Amino acid sequence: MTLKLVTSEQRIKGGKLETLTLAGSFVLNKASVQRSRKYGKISSALEPKLEKLFARLNKREPRSAYFSNVKGNWIGQQQTGWKVDAKKTRENLLEALKKGHSEAKIVLELTPPNRSVKDFFDRGIRFHFGGGQSSFAGSPEFRVKNILVGANKIDQRYIEAGDEFNFGAYVGDIDKKNGFVPGLIISGGTLALEDGGGICQVSTTIFRAAYLSGLPITERHEHSHVVHYYDPIGLEATVYTPQKNFKFKNDTAKALFIQADYNAKKQTLRFDLFGVQPDREVTVSKPLLSNYQRAAEPTYSADPSVRLGRSRRIDVAERGVTVNISRRVKMAAGEVRKDNLKSVYKPWGEVFAVSPQDARAQTGAQ
Repeated sequence: MTLKLVTSEQRIKGGKLETLTLAGSFVLNKASVQRSRKYGKISSALEPKLEKLFARLNKREPRSAYFSNVKGNWIGQQQTGWKVDAKKTRENLLEALKKGHSEAKIVLELTPPNRSVKDFFDRGIRFHFGGGQSSFAGSPEFRVKNILVGANKIDQRYIEAGDEFNFGAYVGDIDKKNGFVPGLIISGGTLALEDGGGICQVSTTIFRAAYLSGLPITERHEHSHVVHYYDPIGLEATVYTPQKNFKFKNDTAKALFIQADYNAKKQTLRFDLFGVQPDREVTVSKPLLSNYQRAAEPTYSADPSVRLGRSRRIDVAERGVTVNISRRVKMAAGEVRKDNLKSVYKPWGEVFAVSPQDARAQTGAQ
């Protein structure tokens, strides 16, 4: 005797909505089945097996639709929640036992996810439109925390057709109340502690996703100096709202959906955009470097954890340089768009953390 489970789940593959059949068979103990048939009821020996099976199936929780990269193919998937209708399933089993049948049907109550793949499909979100990635390898704990908080505030958001993505509006206030912790930022020509240090890893990564996808960039700022986390050089975007923000426009015919992938083990952050089938070919040049300038003199940042008379290096020196990156976007209709991404980086000196009482400590805003 077996209990049979048959249900279905939808997915998006190759831009098409598909329905997959999910099936399973669960073999019941032969002796317990025979005993149940003999007495015309579910035996006490069989009952614990049923409870264990039902509990296992009930663990399947609903999961909102998302896209997975399966061997190079992006597939929209979802997970419907299951709850076994124990009463009806037992009735089916008992009827099969009495009639000498070899199978009985498991009856499920289905809980749909909050966001289904059909929701994606109906909104025109059917293909991988583009993506970008960055590495935060070597980041201190505060920086990793702020990257995760910032990424989560952008993850699973929609940008409607014709609308503008506004980093500052999406992320909100970069302060302790909004989940961020103090970290090092560029301030007063050196580094200083302020809530949200490291948030530019998030703005840089979503910038790369938009830029490499050929979307129009409506506001972008480079850092004042070269930051080693952002390789390749020049392909980055700093934020310090409201003075400096990052924005881009969804110029496609349908909504775009943003999905974040935060990999703590590999220390990478990735954003992917999903929407209509890509209608453009994007070519981005390698960075062209010019106008090198010698690195600046060292600076000193106040840090209460450093004893007076001691110092600790917290950043390396970088030469000043001008970087140009060109982008060519050829639309399906034949239109060609060209733009140039220019970044002018000032010379930067080594930064040392010193006691706040040290006369070399600098304060102020950049």
